[in-house]
Amino acid sequence: MKKLKVLFISSEVDPFAKTGGLADVAGSLPQAIKELGHDIRVVMPEYSQISDEYLENLEHILHFRTKVGWRDNYVGVNQLNNNGVTTYFIDNKNYFDRESLYENPDQHIQFTYFCRAILEMLPKIGFKPDIIHCNDWQTGPLSIMLKDNYQLYDFYKDVKTVYTIHNLRYQGRFGKEILSDVLCLDSKHWDSGVLKHDNCVNYMKMGINMSDIVTTVSKTYAEEIKTYYFGEGLDYVMRMNGDDLYGIVNGIDYDTYDPATDQRIYVNYSVDNLNGKYENKKRLQEEMDLPVRDDIPVIGLVSRLVDQKGLDLIEEIIYDLLQENELQFIMLGTGQTKYEEMFSRVAQEFPDKMAANIKYDVAIAQKIYAGSDMFLMPSKYEPCGLGQLFSLRYGTIPIVRETGGLNDTIQSYNEITGEGNGFSFSNYDADDLLYTIRQAMLIYHQPKIWNKLVKRAMRSDYSWQNSAQEYVELYYKLVGTDSNFD
Repeated sequence: MKKLKVLFISSEVDPFAKTGGLADVAGSLPQAIKELGHDIRVVMPEYSQISDEYLENLEHILHFRTKVGWRDNYVGVNQLNNNGVTTYFIDNKNYFDRESLYENPDQHIQFTYFCRAILEMLPKIGFKPDIIHCNDWQTGPLSIMLKDNYQLYDFYKDVKTVYTIHNLRYQGRFGKEILSDVLCLDSKHWDSGVLKHDNCVNYMKMGINMSDIVTTVSKTYAEEIKTYYFGEGLDYVMRMNGDDLYGIVNGIDYDTYDPATDQRIYVNYSVDNLNGKYENKKRLQEEMDLPVRDDIPVIGLVSRLVDQKGLDLIEEIIYDLLQENELQFIMLGTGQTKYEEMFSRVAQEFPDKMAANIKYDVAIAQKIYAGSDMFLMPSKYEPCGLGQLFSLRYGTIPIVRETGGLNDTIQSYNEITGEGNGFSFSNYDADDLLYTIRQAMLIYHQPKIWNKLVKRAMRSDYSWQNSAQEYVELYYKLVGTDSNFD
């Protein structure tokens, strides 16, 4: 059957620009879809933060001008081959040569420009996609622009849109005045409520309501966001679009994140030879100035230091945990000052048990994934989560709260059946977290059982292959054909 043409739009793509998990998805999912035989291409802004090794190799394709309201703007289109996937970069120094990718007062103009530039680029580069796959609030305006302004023309008439929510909390909320001044949309869209929420123009709501299919990054999160507690004020929108809402769990790139070949860790190892994992633990303890001990567990945490990540639960139990138990705790991350100060203070009070790295460093993150015995993710909510997938890949056992993608990917260890690939708790409660950590420690001190658990974790398959196939099935559903093709 038909080979699909897909344009995948993201405000960040690994390895070019990254602030979070969206970049990992945008860097890996298109490659997995391409491997299934489809013509998928990626487009992102050409930020000044992109390293010179990539910028110097960009090929200029074309340039033209477009308008955002009354603003007449240059659009440059450059391209680069990224592991077999063509990636286009939208070049405009005024909008993308900034100190921050997102924290700009005119971000509503930046990303409206981005969406319009993409739509006008397509006939000029001769690529007519069957599907435009949008991601998060920064691409919210594209579907409404496509339907309102562009599908009058034959080139765009049959193009369908998929909109993926990576985190419903970040919505892109702006004043009503941008409706005509920036978006150039008729007031009927405001009056109908398609894009209005709390008397603001809401880019996320716009994308949800105007796209043909909406996805999010785990099946559990797809159900959670229909509820008041998880819905971030848009739960009614999710319920209204429930028939076109799908949850597909994220994956990770198993070639990049492979303990057998990863050059960022101390020593390579595999599920068939775990000696290297124990060496990673020893070397991590040395680098973190902790006593080298193989008889106690090392618990790792790699996280943005924000309330979402369940850090208030950790704060509530950390003194009990460190005072009463033989273990070591190594954390890496930056974020809210209260958590940075808390972790720094505790590390000073327990120098033999805790190391606090108040920064973000990819190399150290990999060393924590490889050198820890357990990995902590007690999130208040977690649309998908990638940390637990990285830790499984490196044989580090996740301890998670049963929410979102954590619930979909971690099966709690069952002492009776021996099944499971981690440890989990359901209530958002500090005592439950402490109890679960202690249960994991009891199993840790039973080496035969623990080694089986480590090997089962490493054999868990959360590569992109299965998820990519699910996306392709959805694409085919939109274009009205099945997925069997030569």
